Amino acid sequence: MGEFFEKIDLNKVLRYLVFMFLCLMAQNMVFGHIRPFGVRPMLLPAVAAAVGMFEGATWGPLFSLLMGYFADMSFVEHRVFFLLLLPALSLFSAFMSQFFINRRFFAFMGVAFLAELITALMQMLKTLAGDAWSTDMLVVVALQTAFSMPPAALAYFLPERWSRE
Repeated sequence: MGEFFEKIDLNKVLRYLVFMFLCLMAQNMVFGHIRPFGVRPMLLPAVAAAVGMFEGATWGPLFSLLMGYFADMSFVEHRVFFLLLLPALSLFSAFMSQFFINRRFFAFMGVAFLAELITALMQMLKTLAGDAWSTDMLVVVALQTAFSMPPAALAYFLPERWSRE
């Protein structure tokens, strides 16, 4: 058991915990109040993708699981949505960066785009389960994904820098 704790870089763990806490705060306090065309930009799927891309298939989903737990507490309309979705997105990002793409900015933006699109589609399906179908839902998915891409770019830089240390 002692060997396990010797392998953990507590400095990196604390940095990621603070980073994810600040991203949760930015999501709730800044991006939660910016609503172009009635949609809320999402930062959290891109953060999960960045952490998965740079920390791998173990630490990425673990940090994203913790972030998903607190995200579900802050979004009253969700119960376990982010708790399940964010680690899955992080694992997908880790898998893609391990086998198919490099860890550069434009590759990250492609993975972040997929993460944002999947998040918007899953939110649409959740809404669709309770309501009737409307083509306006697809417009909301497209707008949420588009407006989430500028904040997604911010999620790249700190994990990329920390992965080089």
